[in-house]
Amino acid sequence: MRRHGEAAAPLPSAPSSPAAQPRDWATLRRLLPYLLQYKWRAAAALAFMIGAKLANVGVPVLLKRLVDTMSLKPGDAAAVLVVPIGLLLAYGLLRLSTSLFTELRELVFSKATQGATRAIALQTFEHLHSLSLRFHLERQTGGMTRDIERGVRGIESLISYSLYSIVPTLVELVLVLGILAVKFDVWFAWITIAALAVYIVFTVTVTEWRTKFRKEANEFDSAAHTRAVDSLLNYETVKYFNNERFEANRYDESLDRYRRSRIKAQTTLSMLNTGQQLIIAASLVAMLWRATQGVVAGHMTLGDLVMINAFMIQLYIPLNFLGVLYREIKQSLTDLEKMFVLMDREREVADAPGATSLLPLPGGDATVRFEHVTFAYEPARVILHDVSFEIPSGKTVAVVGPSGSGKSTLARLLYRFYDVQQGHITIGGRDVRQVQQASVRRAIGIVPQDTVLFNDTVEYNIAYGRPGTTRAEVEEAARAARIHDFIQGTPKGYQTMVGERGLKLSGGEKQRVAIARTLLKDPPILIFDEATSALDSANERAIQAELRSAAQGKTTLVIAHRLSTVIDAHEILVMDAGRVIERGTHAQLLARGGRYAQMWRLQQESGEGAVEAPSGELAMTK
Repeated sequence: MRRHGEAAAPLPSAPSSPAAQPRDWATLRRLLPYLLQYKWRAAAALAFMIGAKLANVGVPVLLKRLVDTMSLKPGDAAAVLVVPIGLLLAYGLLRLSTSLFTELRELVFSKATQGATRAIALQTFEHLHSLSLRFHLERQTGGMTRDIERGVRGIESLISYSLYSIVPTLVELVLVLGILAVKFDVWFAWITIAALAVYIVFTVTVTEWRTKFRKEANEFDSAAHTRAVDSLLNYETVKYFNNERFEANRYDESLDRYRRSRIKAQTTLSMLNTGQQLIIAASLVAMLWRATQGVVAGHMTLGDLVMINAFMIQLYIPLNFLGVLYREIKQSLTDLEKMFVLMDREREVADAPGATSLLPLPGGDATVRFEHVTFAYEPARVILHDVSFEIPSGKTVAVVGPSGSGKSTLARLLYRFYDVQQGHITIGGRDVRQVQQASVRRAIGIVPQDTVLFNDTVEYNIAYGRPGTTRAEVEEAARAARIHDFIQGTPKGYQTMVGERGLKLSGGEKQRVAIARTLLKDPPILIFDEATSALDSANERAIQAELRSAAQGKTTLVIAHRLSTVIDAHEILVMDAGRVIERGTHAQLLARGGRYAQMWRLQQESGEGAVEAPSGELAMTK
């Protein structure tokens, strides 16, 4: 997310048209398989579309017959009682058929449209969850969700404009040109073709030129949305530093750039529409002039003149929107391409071919080993240097050390949010890179230092540890985490909403919900990353007892700053600058008089009180 004072985003560069065409076709090819799952619906929609256009073309032809029939000589009044009534009924029937076939086409193909939209949106969502933690730490949530939203909407627009507008217009154009060329002289067809060619070239050229303004508008729209979401998510920080006006100015800056780009887009759209109307008017005058000449010469009837005029109106009404359609199709392709780019984002952490499940653990062996692990988030900054240690199955190993020493990185690597560059991490003797990462995460439960909750009920957040669990099991986990009484004391109990990221709860309450969630999951391996750092002394002592009870028989990694919480660990590792500098039990490390003993003395001098630890040693706690 952006920080305060960040420079404004640079102007988006204009697209390069030559490269855009291959990308458009590539996007269409990727969309096609999703639609081909509904082949029979596509065939039925095509049949209804052709039926609608045949009926639509038949309307001017029938109108010509009606006009010619009405041109009666004196004494033919009896024919009016029969012929026009039949033609009028047929005319109404054709009009009804046009609308009926059009609606049937949309009805039949809507399932294909919505099905393709759902499949692509779901695939994108699943892929985003499969990407590494690095991607999600670097993403801009507001802009990314905007890209997905526009991409999903672009699928519907693309199918709607192409199948329901462009293709039907082309079918109708072929039918009209055929009738004009066969029934009248070929000049009518040539005038129509020439006008359409000029119209299309003008529309495509101008639309390609003004596409950059639309893209700029979308970029600025995403930037404004990103800033708004980022600011609202960090509401408390904004208030802490009294920066409401600063945030408003940043947001207004994005909105102003968006406004200017939208004005450019609208100005060029007006130019496009004016040019289109000029071409249409000129071609209509040419067609009607030749038709009236034919009527005067006697080789065309008044009905022919009416039919040609009706044909031109029917053709040019959809052509009036050709610029809009072309622009929207191009924009839909661009939006869809952005979503496909997200889908194509390479998975930094992927299952190896033929990877099997880690669970069940053979013989219940949940031993965790770090063997000569070296890791860097960025090549220039190594975080862990040749780290090796073992957590025996059913035992507890604690890691302590100053901030930035690499403690939390151990948990991320064990969860396989990242893969190590050197060395191995094994569970039960199996390298975590050779088993399914989903099974690794099922085998581990974590209470993180910074707990983030869903904007849902307390019950939902606790039950998230094991979806589908019963209310009684949720309450049992809450009691173990010493939060049941607090929940029951709220007006809505377990249905209390926790707010965005759980901000309605205090830090200690959120941490207890996280503990309850992990206890409910009940995995063979546990990670406590400063699990009680946000709790008061009384609750910390009580929950420490519960955590020790929960850790009985489980392989546990404890990451701690407060040394009094880890004195009964099977082994304690002291880390500094990504290296293990000391290891041993609490007593051994104190006797050694090294860094651990120094940290212990500093915590005693800081005013921590003494309580009796479970092992019988003197432990320190606030």
